[in-house]
Amino acid sequence: MPSSQHADTQRSPFTLRSLRRAVLACSLLAVCASTLAQSFDEEFDDEEKPWQEIAVHLPPTPQAKNLAEFYLSPQATMKAYVDLNSVSIGTDKVVRYTVVTKTEGGAVNVIYEGMRCETWEKKTYAFGHPDGTWSRSRRDKWQPIRDIGVNRIDGALFRDYFCEGKMIADNENLSSILSRLKSQTRLDPVRR
Repeated sequence: MPSSQHADTQRSPFTLRSLRRAVLACSLLAVCASTLAQSFDEEFDDEEKPWQEIAVHLPPTPQAKNLAEFYLSPQATMKAYVDLNSVSIGTDKVVRYTVVTKTEGGAVNVIYEGMRCETWEKKTYAFGHPDGTWSRSRRDKWQPIRDIGVNRIDGALFRDYFCEGKMIADNENLSSILSRLKSQTRLDPVRR
């Protein structure tokens, strides 16, 4: 009997040490699993984050050689152009661009705007002057896009060039959008 008591005494520290290691390993495993689960939940969070607009920088004054005319309507009383060098797609999913309009009487307007395909809205940032300077728009709030009237600038850009449904056209491929503007190839050539 004394030999078996001696064997139990020798096994006790080994078993206790093994138990401690097992508890420590389980604790570490639980901490790692908890961290991974939290990271997974954060990456696949279904809650919508509030939209944040990026800082806007005004483009250079449009040059005639960079203007691409786009179709408004059969009864349009003006010509409308986009300055190809000003078109950009921000990380905030806003297409920004400069529009130049010319009336039959010779009046020219230059406007720097942004368009949100997701919400069907536009925002006017600034107005261009003949001397190449910009003045900030006093109506710098997001406004619904109107696709009515003979001079339907916003609707034409939205439906024909920049947006497909609630997404930026051409999978946000800026060179593809610019190419379509240059060639006056609308997203839906049948629609007038």
